[in-house]
Amino acid sequence: MDDRVPELPGEMPEDAVGRTIPLSLPRRIMGDVLACAQRVPSVPVQRRMSVAPVAEARARLAGTADRVGWCAVFTKAYALTARRFPELRRAYLSWPRPRLYEHPYSVASIAVERAYQGERAVFWAHVRRPDRKSLPTVQAYLDRFAAEPVERITLFRRALRIARLPWPLRRLIWWAGLNVSGQRRANRLGTFGVSTYSALGADSLHPMSPLTGTLNYGPVGADGAVAVRIVYDHRVLDGATVARALAHMESVLNGELAAELRQARRGQAA
Repeated sequence: MDDRVPELPGEMPEDAVGRTIPLSLPRRIMGDVLACAQRVPSVPVQRRMSVAPVAEARARLAGTADRVGWCAVFTKAYALTARRFPELRRAYLSWPRPRLYEHPYSVASIAVERAYQGERAVFWAHVRRPDRKSLPTVQAYLDRFAAEPVERITLFRRALRIARLPWPLRRLIWWAGLNVSGQRRANRLGTFGVSTYSALGADSLHPMSPLTGTLNYGPVGADGAVAVRIVYDHRVLDGATVARALAHMESVLNGELAAELRQARRGQAA
């Protein structure tokens, strides 16, 4: 009688030998980001929102040329909220002395998964001043970053170029980018991040980021309920401010952005 345990699909035999896998460029990028993020005293604040009005307006554009994904909607909502709460556009800088810097406008840094040299890799797409762009325009930016070849996107090429450098030089470049010049930090790294797995039916409870604020949201339910989080740098602002910002964001979603989507639908009908 054969008493061996049957192997699961994809499982290696018991006598198999492991292998060493060198870090790819995307793994180096992620390692550098997390190394910087570990120095940030970040705290998550969550608000359970009801976004039924904007969900209904968005659904009516599904399948049209002006269709808009949730990422575009939440990105613009955050940027509009940052007009009312300038603390969301601030950053902590440590050199040559600790201080805060406030950027005059928002720059969204959105995590995008792409296929690169046989593996799934995360890159960061930038949308400058999303609060001043229409939702279809923000969506067009995201579509470009998701579809255009990686080598043709300047931001992605720059990240890969830095990842090829020795790790001490990479970490120095990241440190300088985050701590020396507030204006360069905002333009090169963004004023806030967006990271979400909601399209996969999952939540990220505390995404790590070196930025002051990172927006994250879960799947939107059939009744319009959704958990929305901002993970913030406690050196820059406090939880009560973030809680108020989330409440304001909910009103922006169901007010200004729902109205914009309805207007886009009426424009199509006309």
